[in-house]
Amino acid sequence: MSDRFDEAVAALIRPDLHRPPPDEVRKLAAEAIRLAGGRRSEGGGIVATLFYGSCYRDGIVGDGMVDLYLLAGSEGVPAQGRIAAIANRLVPPNVHYVQCRDGNGRTLRAKYALLTLQQFSARMRPACGNPYFWARFAQPTGIVEVEADCRDRLEAAFVRAIRTLHGHARRLTGPDSPPETLWVNVLQETYRTELRVEKPDRARQIYLANRERFDAVAAILDRAPVEPEIGGTWAWRRFEGKALSVLRLVKAAFTFAGGADYLAWKIERHSGVVLQLTDWQKRHP
Repeated sequence: MSDRFDEAVAALIRPDLHRPPPDEVRKLAAEAIRLAGGRRSEGGGIVATLFYGSCYRDGIVGDGMVDLYLLAGSEGVPAQGRIAAIANRLVPPNVHYVQCRDGNGRTLRAKYALLTLQQFSARMRPACGNPYFWARFAQPTGIVEVEADCRDRLEAAFVRAIRTLHGHARRLTGPDSPPETLWVNVLQETYRTELRVEKPDRARQIYLANRERFDAVAAILDRAPVEPEIGGTWAWRRFEGKALSVLRLVKAAFTFAGGADYLAWKIERHSGVVLQLTDWQKRHP
């Protein structure tokens, strides 16, 4: 059930959520939706597509890797095989790679994650102790498209993610901490729950890049009651988060469609070596 704080946060983030994405993102999203079986309104299962990550923050696609989330309705994702569907229920999300060309022949690339809107919404709540989802989507995100009957539910999930992150931030730093301390401390804690190592100043960079929004959220929610601590301690989150990261890596070996093309791109980007993959290599990365 929403309250006046939810409504205030929703009004604050709504312009960013619904800001039109770049044409390149729309093109990649359309191709990802096609590979995932299509939109629900067209007989498929996808009800919403989200755009987030560094390309979203920078507002530039260029030769970068766009990050997308495809959310399915209650029927799930028809294009997934049985094993992939089971894996996605146990350790979401399943992640895939997609590429296409723009009107100038430039290759566009994206990773897209698949899960249901129900899974997505449930993992924004405080009862979901691991911050993998709510820490990401408490940060600025764009909705590329969403079916009309899912819009309110999706917006509510973003608000819940923000309130969950803010609640943990207040418990870490106390009620009178300045916004920068509040957000930087909790973001640093969330990074410690993952295997990949972020730069020491990464949390501060995220805060400074979105300072106006973070400060406005704090001004709203610092007046709200803090919900009871649930979902485990930060020590447990670090253990659980790293274990889940390992499981996701193992799962990706079997479910990451387009993984060979993605690895080839990563090698080229970091070393300059262009790999020409055979069809067999693409099927057996």
